[in-house]
Amino acid sequence: MRVSLQWLRELVACDLPADELAERLSVAGFEVEEIEDLAARAAGVVVGHVQNRDQHPNADKLSVCTVDIGGAEPLQIVCGAKNVRAGIHVAVATVGSYLPAVDLTIKPAELRGVASSGMICSLSELGLADRSDGIVILDEALESVPALGTPVGPLFGLDDQVLELAITANRPDGLSMQGIAREVAALSGGALTLPAAAPAIKAKALPVEATVQERIEAGGLFSVTALSSLKVAPSPQWLQSRLERAGLRPINNVVDITNLVMLEFGQPLHAFDAAKLAAVGGGEGGGQADPARLDLRSARPGEAFKALDASEHSLGEDAWVVSYADQAIALAGVIGGDNSCVDDSTTSIWLEAAMFAPQTVRRSARSVGLRTDASSRFEKGLPREVTLTAADRAVQLLQELCGAEVEGRWCHERQDSARPPLSLRSDALHNLLGPVVDADANESDLPDAEIEQILTALGCTLTPDDEGWQVQVPPSRAMDLQREVDLIEEVARLVGYDRFASHLPDPIEPGGLSDEQQAERRLRRILSAAGLQETCSLSLGPAQSERPGADPANRLPLANPLLADYSHLRDSLVDELLASAQRNLQAGRSGFWAFELGNVFDATAKDGGQRLQLAGVICGARQAELWSSSGKPRSLDYFEARGVIQQALESLKLPVEDRRLSDEPLLHPGRAAQVVIEGRPTGWFGQAHPELAERYNLPAATYLFQLDVPQLLGAATRRNRWQPAFAPFATVPASERDLALVLPSTTASGQLLHAIRKAGKPLLEQAELVDRYEGEQVAAGSCSQAFRLRYRDPKRTLTDAEVDSAHDKIRAALEKQFDAQLRA
Repeated sequence: MRVSLQWLRELVACDLPADELAERLSVAGFEVEEIEDLAARAAGVVVGHVQNRDQHPNADKLSVCTVDIGGAEPLQIVCGAKNVRAGIHVAVATVGSYLPAVDLTIKPAELRGVASSGMICSLSELGLADRSDGIVILDEALESVPALGTPVGPLFGLDDQVLELAITANRPDGLSMQGIAREVAALSGGALTLPAAAPAIKAKALPVEATVQERIEAGGLFSVTALSSLKVAPSPQWLQSRLERAGLRPINNVVDITNLVMLEFGQPLHAFDAAKLAAVGGGEGGGQADPARLDLRSARPGEAFKALDASEHSLGEDAWVVSYADQAIALAGVIGGDNSCVDDSTTSIWLEAAMFAPQTVRRSARSVGLRTDASSRFEKGLPREVTLTAADRAVQLLQELCGAEVEGRWCHERQDSARPPLSLRSDALHNLLGPVVDADANESDLPDAEIEQILTALGCTLTPDDEGWQVQVPPSRAMDLQREVDLIEEVARLVGYDRFASHLPDPIEPGGLSDEQQAERRLRRILSAAGLQETCSLSLGPAQSERPGADPANRLPLANPLLADYSHLRDSLVDELLASAQRNLQAGRSGFWAFELGNVFDATAKDGGQRLQLAGVICGARQAELWSSSGKPRSLDYFEARGVIQQALESLKLPVEDRRLSDEPLLHPGRAAQVVIEGRPTGWFGQAHPELAERYNLPAATYLFQLDVPQLLGAATRRNRWQPAFAPFATVPASERDLALVLPSTTASGQLLHAIRKAGKPLLEQAELVDRYEGEQVAAGSCSQAFRLRYRDPKRTLTDAEVDSAHDKIRAALEKQFDAQLRA
């Protein structure tokens, strides 16, 4: 938003220098990116009079001019313009002046043997036009020419300063001069002098069908005002200057008035040529445009639309159009159509003042690749209460500058209940902000008068009550002032955060990480120490995942996506890990070991299903291990890869059990396990399914894992989980026995170990699997599993009979539970 300081000072009494005002606006949240001093464009350029003009003796296209600028002696200037002649007043850049528009410093020069002391300027050299055919002749450009030597800058409005503001999405009021004026009034305490409201025009009901009314109500309001007998012409100089300083190009008085009102109120308007609308409708209605033929609808796929900037577009269903007689005449909230634009022959117009839903305008603008001053305002959300007020102001200017006559207004809007006032409690404000510090370093609560002055300057209406105030927020701030804390923040922002006292918390308590945070960080460290790199990927993705078994219904869509590939929240971390593994191997890496700990989302859950998940991939060999295999990459087998994950889980002191898993689409059905912690399924680990590995061009020995982090951390932070337990060194010998069993090959060793430890209490000290065999020496469908058991009593040496009794007890339990037979 470009803000003219002269225009701003007409709206608010503020005499702060531009740099100080810029500093205060930046601190308050309106960052000033640049201060442009227009006077610098014409510094050192003065009014001069061409006394004589002679042909250059050595150049046909150059003239030697004698120019009087009010000094003791006239200047001799060599000029190449065709329109220079004796007797005219011109703009003369004196020696030493700098013209930033053409990046030129004027110096004494000699052109083709003739001395020249200065330069006669054109409008383009003063930065007032993109191009010029010759020098500017002041007698033609100005109503009256001032005395010689008078600075030229103020004559063309180059005596202003323009602030370039960066407006954030939550402050659409900052895209209007009135909004900035209210902000400056609140910051400086200056009085507002906004123009008086224009006379309101009585509106009739818009005679459209109920379905059209429903579409209008989705945005809020749609109105057209018919005006006739107007004359299209160039705008007066003051209007053109205001638009140019705001960065807009003057077109004609009708279009310029709509742009001026947009700058003043922040409400975009659009003027349709009424005669062209009638022609679009085929001349029905006696050659007059009929408001009953207006519509607001989605564009049809492939519908052609030519904008008033002559660009042609093929519209899609995302585009929202204003149509007349079923022909698109404008892209709603973005740009008008060429088939209804105002030109020099226009004598009657329809002035559109409407409110469109921000997301609708945003999708429309993006669908055609256009971003206009109108769309940037609609996208941020505008107050509907200002729409017709802005239209009345535009009608008033059209009457004054174009001689327009009002024929009527038609309008339809959604009926909403009035916004209730917000309660602002004085105690809540002081408790949250604390005292302010005055110049003498004394602390005191912020005075009520200052609070009232700030909020009143912003347009709020305050009614005192027992606890503080009832605050009626103005429509222009209804988007961001919705709670009591918003009002408190607004007071603090405009008072200045640096004025409030700083106090440490009372009482001061030491900080620290929670048990869950410590466990999570330990998990990250151990996985990294095990050789996995931590990755961080974008939480957005396409609507459909490429992984097998993915359900599109699980992906949570964004209300306003930027791109189709980033339109939904992810429901798994595995997708990006697989894609990263593919990219790394294609880039020549020998392996890719990585994990990610991040949030995933489930659209089928009531609360969006946000949960923390840990996932990882182990693919190929690590570069640092090539020395152990004579430089040949070697992939891990299933148990080695599972051991890498076990390192991390054992560091959290978790009891982990693997159970057979065969229904996970991502994993090999015979090489997958469900990870069970404290008896509850927590995730899975396994070798990637062959089809999945082939799809991503990954080696067959690729392993994936996925764990539910809240469940993992909940188990890891049980009381005394990490507290070391003291165990005295054994002083009596142990007795070891081997137990080899034949049982069904589907029996998991983890289940056997669990049963062994339970049955062997209290003498069994340790049990571990030492061998597993399937082959010719055992029956088909069976396997042999051998365990090494260690027995010990901490106080005495066990006898053989005691060890045999405990051993037989374990064997009997296994025979009963698993039909295990002692191997011969």
